[in-house]
Amino acid sequence: MEKQQKSSLLDMVQGGVKERVAIEFNKVIDNILNKNADAKKKRTITLKIEFTPDAERQTIGVNYIADSKLVPLNPITTSLYIATDENGEVGAVEMVPQIPGQQDFNGNVQPEGKVVPITTKQALSL
Repeated sequence: MEKQQKSSLLDMVQGGVKERVAIEFNKVIDNILNKNADAKKKRTITLKIEFTPDAERQTIGVNYIADSKLVPLNPITTSLYIATDENGEVGAVEMVPQIPGQQDFNGNVQPEGKVVPITTKQALSL
């Protein structure tokens, strides 16, 4: 029998382990470059290797799990107010920066705020 070349656990599965780590690495880089995420918080990549031997301790099943912990995206916020339209229907209306229909300095017209209909019993009694 010819002498076998020694290898690392990371070289198993035809390079699949390195491929999975590379996938998680790309997720980390995308998260770092995302302007909606905190730039200074740490991100991590974890490679978990699970070994499951058989009863005779001759064969060992090996699972490789690559995972990343990313920074959540910064929250985006809005404000709503409760209003009743001319038909008496109650809705939550998104507040907008200017009066709807008003033009800003760049010539853009402020659209109406979005309206979400409300059908709760308390809202219907308004």
